[in-house]
Amino acid sequence: MIPRKLPAVFMRGGTSKALMFHESDLPKDRSERDAIFLAAIGSPDPYGRQLNGMGGGLSSLSKACVIAPSNRPDADVDYTFAQVLVKEARVDCSGNCGNMSSAVGPFAVDEKIVSVPDGETTVRIFNTNTQKIIHSTFCVHGGRAAWEGDLEIPGVTGTGSPIRLDYIEPGGASTGKLLPTGNVKDVLDVPGVGKVEVSMIDAANACAFVSAESLGISGTEMPDELDRNVELLERLAAIRLHASVAMGFSSSLEEARTKTAIPFIGFVSPPQDARTLSGDRLTATAADLTVRIISNGQPHRALPLTGSVCAAVAAHIKGTTVSQAAREGLGEKLRIAMPSGLLTVGAAIREEGSGWHVLYGSLFRTARRLFEGFVYA
Repeated sequence: MIPRKLPAVFMRGGTSKALMFHESDLPKDRSERDAIFLAAIGSPDPYGRQLNGMGGGLSSLSKACVIAPSNRPDADVDYTFAQVLVKEARVDCSGNCGNMSSAVGPFAVDEKIVSVPDGETTVRIFNTNTQKIIHSTFCVHGGRAAWEGDLEIPGVTGTGSPIRLDYIEPGGASTGKLLPTGNVKDVLDVPGVGKVEVSMIDAANACAFVSAESLGISGTEMPDELDRNVELLERLAAIRLHASVAMGFSSSLEEARTKTAIPFIGFVSPPQDARTLSGDRLTATAADLTVRIISNGQPHRALPLTGSVCAAVAAHIKGTTVSQAAREGLGEKLRIAMPSGLLTVGAAIREEGSGWHVLYGSLFRTARRLFEGFVYA
């Protein structure tokens, strides 16, 4: 069979990379689209390297984004994210990718989906996965998104032009509720793990956070170390499945197993001295919180942006496992220590009579257009 030839752009967004498509260039049928994404990215690959496609063998490098003009009055473009599993013939569209969200605005400008003047501009993005609005603010020069700049983000070599992402009212992105169980913290009884305290928060994407101490670890473990700790990853995977059901995101453990992208499972600990992947020393005084997140079964080398927004929100909610680990007296900005370095996330939250309400979560990223042309699938 002759491979299908499709126009595509390959972009880095934050600490992820993905194939970017115009929705008009893809079939409307979801199963046909999934087949294209799998073939183009190179999945399933039992070797875990995706050498026969555009993927890189990691969940952060195995992604596709679909962009189209929006008919909504509060958005300029619609954006659908697709997580392509590495070793399975499956595409998960249950959640958003925050890192690739940073590439959507520049893509929309460069591809003339939106028309904006030179200078600082804001592209309003409607994420179809979460039904939430994201404002992407960046500079435009000569009708194209600027990519040269002096912002360096942890996990990416070099610098780029800053892109500010504002997640507007991100609460309930996956389940419809900021606190899906109604509690800031629950005790889950997980077979093979026992009773464990978990805070299940849904802001930008659903996440389940446990304390590193409850797992018998320090919280500063690096991805390679976690990869070797199969028993720990199995415990975290089991907690994630039970959290998915407790949050109402899945109706059963069996269904939860099919939803590999979210909820994210993460463990938190207080700020502490640690080393980064680049070998730099990160001091406890530089951070407000230490976080590690497992994404699609793999320890993240940086942090998913939506998971970072969720952690920042959780840090401001009294009584969560995250707030208990975070430094006291937090302002709107939270400094999160992670394997690649330090990430600063802004969050505005207020306590109302009916509970907690998140006004926004924000952070800065960079993005870069790597090539444009055709992909064969």
